[in-house]
Amino acid sequence: MFAKSVACASLAIVGASCAQAQTPLQVEPAAVSQAMLDAMRDVSGVLGFSAAVWRDGEVVWTGTTGMRDIAQGLPVTPETRFRLASVSKLITATAAAKLAEEGHLDLDKPVGEFLPWLRNDWPAITARHLAAHTSGLPHYQDVDEDRGSVRYPTGRAAVDLFAGRELLSAPGDQYSYSSWGYTLLGAMVEEASGQSLAGYIASAVVPGLDIGLDATDSGDPNVTQAYEFVDGAAQHAPSHDYSYTVGGGGLMASAEGLVRFGGAMAENRVVTAETFDGMTKPFVLTSGATAGEQGFEVGFGWRSAKDRDGHPMAFHNGIANGARASLVVWREEGTAAAILSNAVWTSSIDSTGQMLAAPFRDRPQSLLATACPTRSVRFEGSMAGEAVSGSARFQLIDGICQGELELTGGLRSYFDRGPQPTATTMRVIGLGTDGGLDRAGLVTPFGIYDLRAEEGGQFRSHWSAARALEFRLLEPALGD
Repeated sequence: MFAKSVACASLAIVGASCAQAQTPLQVEPAAVSQAMLDAMRDVSGVLGFSAAVWRDGEVVWTGTTGMRDIAQGLPVTPETRFRLASVSKLITATAAAKLAEEGHLDLDKPVGEFLPWLRNDWPAITARHLAAHTSGLPHYQDVDEDRGSVRYPTGRAAVDLFAGRELLSAPGDQYSYSSWGYTLLGAMVEEASGQSLAGYIASAVVPGLDIGLDATDSGDPNVTQAYEFVDGAAQHAPSHDYSYTVGGGGLMASAEGLVRFGGAMAENRVVTAETFDGMTKPFVLTSGATAGEQGFEVGFGWRSAKDRDGHPMAFHNGIANGARASLVVWREEGTAAAILSNAVWTSSIDSTGQMLAAPFRDRPQSLLATACPTRSVRFEGSMAGEAVSGSARFQLIDGICQGELELTGGLRSYFDRGPQPTATTMRVIGLGTDGGLDRAGLVTPFGIYDLRAEEGGQFRSHWSAARALEFRLLEPALGD
């Protein structure tokens, strides 16, 4: 990890500490984001990642790390396409909203009236119900275990898989996540546009972008292989055909292509600002509560929440065979972040995307200036009320404050629950371009979290409603 650090022994300075001798460099935000992405690969064990950030009308960073094909020794490149998994839902919902904007699709008309071939006894379900996961349709069930073994030529053919099933609740009553709902929404897009879902998306929603049908098993050299972890080791994931839910999880893209879509949405170039406002407005259930879970609300496909500094964001995450994905858009500041990976792994994927974008966003005003703690040898603190401790070391590497925290005890137990191998350390990557550690990306086996310095020499990182890591860094005792 520290191979590129400046060696104190080579500095002809008598009586100066390593921290004093190293003059921090003014590093570029791209270098900080790339350092976090590289650390994410090392700590998570995932074979390949690609990520990108959009800011003020352009892609300001595209980062890659790891391998797209381990057997052939092929690295991930900016052109490598990954499965979008459920991030596909954002693009499908936007396609439906665009058709509605153009007068071709009534989002409040019952699906059964719009699709004359749909025969069932469901109550009136609308496109709004489908996009907000409030239709009452189930998600995948035991009977769907082999759903990826057949190719379905159209959305209509895929809808036949579940058209006769009972609803879990009356439309509008409950939020219940359903990818089948997006198969049905995709069929509505096909009916309204007169094109295949992928064809309409390519021509009207993402023209010129490398976003299209999943081609993981096609042999295309620009498509990553799909991997999964078995007993902690990465291996090829079984082939899986996502034609049963193109709209819910069957698209793929490069990170740059995906973030360009996010940037176009932020700049109201796909649909109008009024339409996007409606898409991010939370769906109101019949009880008066808003649809959503786990700290976010759901509108017409897009999830809405606020980041740690209170800035509103619209986003979606995805998981599929050989993929985790996320797209986050901060509309008010014209920023978007995309991250794609080529394995199924336990992750806080949207938090990871947020942190990769952090070096390019405005610095929070409340940060506490903190020098890189290069003399630290240990950390002690708590997580969820449990004491944690371990070794620690920090150095300036190419002007970036970087560190390692040992994963032991309760910390290791917490992160030893995913399919991926559990690393022996977490990484700390300072976000400051001046070599400080007022704010950092805490790179864990589950993703990257926001770590900030606090008064009294404390550091704190919050990654769930119930878990926050707080610790102090300790230097060697006098005489050691």
